[in-house]
Amino acid sequence: QVQLVESGGGLARPGESLSLSCAASGSTVRPEAMGWYRQAPGKQRELVARITRGTKTTYADSVKGRFTISGDSVKFAVYLQMNSLKPEDTAVYYCYSRYGGWSEEGMDYWGKGTLVTVSS
Repeated sequence: QVQLVESGGGLARPGESLSLSCAASGSTVRPEAMGWYRQAPGKQRELVARITRGTKTTYADSVKGRFTISGDSVKFAVYLQMNSLKPEDTAVYYCYSRYGGWSEEGMDYWGKGTLVTVSS
């Protein structure tokens, strides 16, 4: 069973930086993709960033140029460097991973979330 554990959330002031980490355990198979979603109060959950095992990255338009996702295929970990934080970045950030391809046979796994609060 795959488990994802996030860390690095907390409080930051606008313009500051935070780094999120997600460590996966319970599998020796490389995931198809890992990434981060977030859900702000009163908002729908949205994709923040994703990286495939082919190193293709995807970012939400709202974070392009500010956030950088990276992964470690050996450690099965994914990271999110968040720079120039804005109050609108405030949300619970969820780590996810995809295993077994993109068909219905594949499986998604989710972390429990880590809260990021950006406030002056």
